[in-house]
This record gives sequence, C-alpha cells and structure tokens, in this order.
Amino acid sequence: MHRRADVRLTPAIAYVGLGSNLAHPRRQLARALVRLAKLPHTRVLAVSRNFVSAPIGATDPQPDYVNAVARLSTSLSPRALLARLLAIERRHGRRRPAGTLPNAPRPLDLDLLLYGRVRVRLPSLVLPHPRMHERAFVLRPLIDVAPTTTIPGHGLARRLIRNVRGQRIAPTRAHVLH
Repeated sequence: MHRRADVRLTPAIAYVGLGSNLAHPRRQLARALVRLAKLPHTRVLAVSRNFVSAPIGATDPQPDYVNAVARLSTSLSPRALLARLLAIERRHGRRRPAGTLPNAPRPLDLDLLLYGRVRVRLPSLVLPHPRMHERAFVLRPLIDVAPTTTIPGHGLARRLIRNVRGQRIAPTRAHVLH
C-alpha cells in the first residue's frame, strides 16, 4: 500500500546506478533489474551496457565493480523510490551496519542518481547524487543510456566525462540482462 504522498500524478524520469563487486556481480545486476521492473508505478525504459571499473577510494584490495545505469519512468516520489531501492539492496544481502566503510565491497549498490531535474538536499537523500559528476562508473553508463543528459548544477554528462579520464572503466561484452 502506498501513501498518497509517495505517488505523483505525473511520472518523472529517474536514473538509477547499479553496481556490484561481490557474489557474481553480473547476476546481481540482472536480478536487481528484474526487481526494478516490478516496482509499482514504475517502468524500466532503458538499461546501459555493463561496465567494469576499478574500485574508487577503497582502503583494502577488492574486486572490480560491474556497473550499469537504468532509466526509469516512475510516479513514485524520490523518497519512496529510494526506500524501494534500499529494500532491493537488502534482499540482495547488502548490509549497512554502523561503522561500515563507505567504499567497502558490496553484493549490490543501487543509487538514485537523478530524478527529473529535481534538486533535493536531505539527510537521507541528495539529488542529483552528490558525486556522480566525478565518477566514470556513473557517467559512462549514463551517457550510454541517455547521451544528452544534463546533471543539474554540473552540466552535460558527456562533457563531464572528460574530467575523469584517469579512472579505469571499460564496457563488457554482455548487457546487464545476460
């Protein structure tokens, strides 16, 4: 059941970043995408290719990440959508205990990157995602799925990618659904 405040009358276009570096990452992304497609008041419009990227900011060695971006049409509010994304992460074994390092390995990471042109700054939600313009593992798949996307306050994603050239990232042969 949804509270009236959780559902908008007009759908918004939202972009969700998917990432995994534990427990069969490609399979994790494929299963997460199936769950995204089952969200109420939400349709998956497009999904990028998979990209493999090196961990950023990790203090200990860890496996590479597999990343993708999904473009959604949703009538869920930003907060309701974020709550659903966190629930999907938990179903995939993601735990966020106090004291956990922010760049620790994870079976699944779902980030609400953009929600229309909405800008939000709450303790539990910041839109656009605060570091997305600095991350090749977000920008490359975002450009793949929506090449003309502008990140509010930062500019065109395809221009921002020039600022992160030193980050190792490469497309894989398999699409997120395979």
